[in-house]
Amino acid sequence: MTDINVDLIGPSGGVGDVANLMTANGRIDPGAMRPFIHVDEKTGALRAYKTIYRGGDPKKLESYSVQPVTNATLRRDEWKQLDDAIMEVARQRLGGVQDLIDKGLVYNLGNAMGTTVLEWHDVSEAMEADLTMDGVTRSKGDRPVFKHNYLPIPIIHVDYEINARVLAASRNLGNPIDTVSAERAARKVQEKLEDMLFTDTDYSFGEKDSRDRNKIYSYLNHPDRNEVTFAAVEGAHWNDSGTTGADIVRCVTQMKQESIDNLYYGPWMLYIPTAYETILDLDYDATSPGITIRERIMKIDKIMGIKVIDRMPAHNVLLVQMTSDVVRLVRGMGLTNVEWSTEGNFITKYKVMTIQVPQIRSDQNGKCGIVHLS
Repeated sequence: MTDINVDLIGPSGGVGDVANLMTANGRIDPGAMRPFIHVDEKTGALRAYKTIYRGGDPKKLESYSVQPVTNATLRRDEWKQLDDAIMEVARQRLGGVQDLIDKGLVYNLGNAMGTTVLEWHDVSEAMEADLTMDGVTRSKGDRPVFKHNYLPIPIIHVDYEINARVLAASRNLGNPIDTVSAERAARKVQEKLEDMLFTDTDYSFGEKDSRDRNKIYSYLNHPDRNEVTFAAVEGAHWNDSGTTGADIVRCVTQMKQESIDNLYYGPWMLYIPTAYETILDLDYDATSPGITIRERIMKIDKIMGIKVIDRMPAHNVLLVQMTSDVVRLVRGMGLTNVEWSTEGNFITKYKVMTIQVPQIRSDQNGKCGIVHLS
């Protein structure tokens, strides 16, 4: 249950059991993978059903139909208990991913299960204004050049099991279903999504271009990010004994200047590793008691906030412009519970899965609104 799977689908096919199922069927319907036991209103017998999305507004009941199926394991209210459990996990703080959601930097896919790669474009510089006295002279004819890029759309999922004996006992005693495994699976999925932003791991599948752009990159490994070293700034890590509050503030202002030099003018979020959290709570200096280093940094223009990222490696600091041309969350499906049968349908397992991916962006000139201090 601790295995976290990232399935990828590209133009040449898929990797992973969920990806292979999508490749074979064109798409999969999560509703069809959530069969439930319900009392037949006419006969009073227990029957198995599944909910099918027919099209239209997904928020309206008339967009769905209920169809009978052969088998099901869970009752409708048990599915609801599992869903409530993973939604509670989803509402917990996600750090960088939550920032993208809160700032509206989200690109929603219309058909997540049928979208294997996202085609996106970057644009070149074009068009210049001419200064003339008569306004008759024709200016240079020019137009932007758009380049096609492809972002693999991953399916992140974790398997878990519900013990049949425990399930039967809970029903006999009238106890709610045990949701611990579902909660843990949801937490693992969320952590993997956060890792996609803040660890030095990239994901690729399918064709590569000359700039190796068709990958899922993080803030820490995007090839166009602006890299700054501690040696080039103040020469010491923020938690070193000789580092002062003024040194840290100068680090941040120099990172800001690096972003401005690349034509990215904010607003910015500052992300720091866990070891730096308490450092920013110290007094800025002896002559300014009551003003912490954190408060002093927040006085820098267009710094939106400072956030501690527990999953980011030590001695890494990020300054990220929070605009959609720099980063956005491509979201196709939130956390969802589905039933997954294996080994000839003799063993029934469950998956918590999501289709979401952070997309780091830059222009054709390699300009990027991310500054990475390490």
